[in-house]
Amino acid sequence: MNVLPLEQTWMVLVELLTDLKKRGIKIPKEVNENLRLARTDINFYKTDPTNPEMMKELKRINEFLNSVQDILINFAEEIDEDYGQKWIQKLQKASMGEEVCPVQNKKSKFIVGAPPGFSVVRVSLKEPLAEDRVQDVAEEYNLIIEFDEDEVISVFGDKENIKKGLKEISSFFRD
Repeated sequence: MNVLPLEQTWMVLVELLTDLKKRGIKIPKEVNENLRLARTDINFYKTDPTNPEMMKELKRINEFLNSVQDILINFAEEIDEDYGQKWIQKLQKASMGEEVCPVQNKKSKFIVGAPPGFSVVRVSLKEPLAEDRVQDVAEEYNLIIEFDEDEVISVFGDKENIKKGLKEISSFFRD
């Protein structure tokens, strides 16, 4: 299986983010937002990587991932030097195209790109809502929320956190 280094890097960063959150580290809001934007761009890039226009997407993806990586690695190194080095090594392997996080062979027909070990749901809303409002819920419950359409979102994260986050925005679901 051909491993996309940027996708592997994204998965390692999501794992690191999850681990840091479990350790009680307060993560800046832009980290979740940049991970969400990187995931969206990775999925877009994967639709046609041979298209020369996709080079612009690679640059954007790298900018998002580098920003997140700098922030998260700093937090990891503050916890412990060995802990930080463990994550740096994972990121180095990912950047060289090694499969650090297994990529699932079978993907959902409806939602593409859920990282291994993450649950994902797709939700239809009654009406479009402000992205800021949804991102606040995402940050509070350590979720990644992508807008598939104005009224459809995909929610990635730990199953229990998804349940809590969905309760928070449940008034926006279609009946």
